[in-house]
Amino acid sequence: MVAAPAIVQDRRVAPQTARGPKRITLLGATGSIGRSTIDVVMEQRGRFSIETVAANSNAAKLAEIARTVGARLAVVADPGGYAVLKAELSGTGIVAEAGPAAVEAAAAAPADLVVAAIVGAAGLAPTLAAIRAGRDVALANKESLVSAGSLFIRWAREAGVHVLPVDSEHNAVFQTLEQRNAAEIEKIVLTASGGPFRDRNKWPLSALATARPADALKHPNWSMGPKVSIDSATMMNKGLEVIEAHHLFSVPPERLEVLVHAQSVVHGIVAYSDGSMIAQLSTPDMRVPIAYCLDWPDRQPTRANRLDLAALGALTFEKPDLERFPALRIARAALDLGDWATNILNAANEVAVSAYLGGAIGFLEIARVAEETLEVAAGRNWAEPDSVEAALALDAEGRRIAGSLIGQD
Repeated sequence: MVAAPAIVQDRRVAPQTARGPKRITLLGATGSIGRSTIDVVMEQRGRFSIETVAANSNAAKLAEIARTVGARLAVVADPGGYAVLKAELSGTGIVAEAGPAAVEAAAAAPADLVVAAIVGAAGLAPTLAAIRAGRDVALANKESLVSAGSLFIRWAREAGVHVLPVDSEHNAVFQTLEQRNAAEIEKIVLTASGGPFRDRNKWPLSALATARPADALKHPNWSMGPKVSIDSATMMNKGLEVIEAHHLFSVPPERLEVLVHAQSVVHGIVAYSDGSMIAQLSTPDMRVPIAYCLDWPDRQPTRANRLDLAALGALTFEKPDLERFPALRIARAALDLGDWATNILNAANEVAVSAYLGGAIGFLEIARVAEETLEVAAGRNWAEPDSVEAALALDAEGRRIAGSLIGQD
């Protein structure tokens, strides 16, 4: 059996609205999770107030969002975007700031909930800043756990904060995990759509070698940003989610299973020692897990489409093909090595995905670059990251190795 979950250990009542709307800081406001969060908040005006919005570089879009939600502060991580942000917000009363340090300060500022939706390792420092400051976090940045999982968990425990998983799979586990029976969990099942290349007949292994980014970005079920869409196509996304689940729920790797589920209706399953399996089902719409995190421990209506199981007719499941999608195997191998390895894997994958989107490498080379980066790094005696600086240094080394393998050094 497994230990109790590391982060979601109780059902403490979430901040109530008696003193006003729940105050939200939204990191990654211009991305797909950010947009879905705004959609949920706009449905529930009066219950929530997005007071701070932050983004990496799209200053004009960030300013538009800040005006729409009535934010008090807008922060762009790219200092070069400050002039645009300030000009766009002139006369609104919304404060404009810029730079990575400003994003970290915004993440740590008083709020009832920080929605951490910055994509990639760029989200690590601000998410950890929120944790250290004692802010509850709705976590959509899986790289925070992949890059420094043990550090993240330790700091969250020390700060006494709640980390509410936004990823549909982890959110499903969160919803179905019976706290009183946590010690009786036999396994946790994360589902995967299989992405755009699931059909072996349409996309045999030989065809994957020449798959274009336009093909890989066509996810059959979900609307996501480019990075996450490519990760879904390679199934690296699911490998990273296995690492994330290991840290979130204190589950040993061998008790974490992945099944390909084409319909993307069953998002996660918890299996118990009495033979019961409890699953969470919903349409593939990120507003469902986001709303659950914003309202936790309560539930509120959303505009998400309701499931019609009779119309759906059937749900199918199959084991992932590790020959076609080796990224899942590689991610598990990194998890066995430790946090230093999952950090470097994540960095290498980000470099490889960027190179693929830019036309520098082929689709199958994404996983190859990630695996070869790990092999090169394994020749050194790495310490586990025990600070943000150490985690970022590992990330930089992973990027350097991956870049040299691609020929971008």
